[in-house]
Amino acid sequence: MTYCLGMLLDEGLVMIADTRTNAGVDNFSSYRKLHCLIDEPERQVFAAAAGNLSITQTVISLIQEGLPAEEDGRLARSLAGATSMFRAAQLVGEALQIANRTVGEALNSLKIAGGSSLLLGGRIGSGPPSLFLIYEAGNFIECKSEIPFFQIGETKYGRPILDRVIRAHTPIPEAVKIGFLSFDSSMRSNLAVARPLDMMVMRRDATVPVQTRRIESNDAYFNDLSARWSDLLHDATLAIPDPPFLG
Repeated sequence: MTYCLGMLLDEGLVMIADTRTNAGVDNFSSYRKLHCLIDEPERQVFAAAAGNLSITQTVISLIQEGLPAEEDGRLARSLAGATSMFRAAQLVGEALQIANRTVGEALNSLKIAGGSSLLLGGRIGSGPPSLFLIYEAGNFIECKSEIPFFQIGETKYGRPILDRVIRAHTPIPEAVKIGFLSFDSSMRSNLAVARPLDMMVMRRDATVPVQTRRIESNDAYFNDLSARWSDLLHDATLAIPDPPFLG
């Protein structure tokens, strides 16, 4: 299990993913889940993956090496030829379908769960950043301002604070802070989510370079944020009156 978060804001795009992978209660490992699929002057595309590691790694490899050519030869078969983020999402969805037909069927024959999903975010050309959620079947939806975030993986523990706070107009620094608190809540409640975390920030202004950062277990800011949040929650609980019917 893992946890990945994408937030599409007026100021740009934020993607965060943990690195925990487990194959049982006593077999935990760390693998990068946030991948840069292409980084060129006119196109920068990232994917965060959750689910069966062999399937998601197959999807990433298929995208980076290129999908089999179409018979008519008219459609782009790699992100280098994709004309839009919508087309990029189609290619990644197709790669997931291929992985499910090959690796997925082999896993199913051994009674091994093979479900996987991805968040795809980035920019192609001069347009604003986009964010897509790609489901196990290869179909996808695009993030809109009404609910400006997507989650995949272990989502339930980190969602409440996002529902309460994250809006399209939320500034990126505040959104990153809230995103970290979402991960902190998930890590406290589920051992299947853990640091290091990988983060990508893409501003709406295409002239601003994409920022990437890895949040290690000894990251001073994250540790301070976690401690402060625990103290504030405790203080807030004490500030709320006890139930009057229990007096």
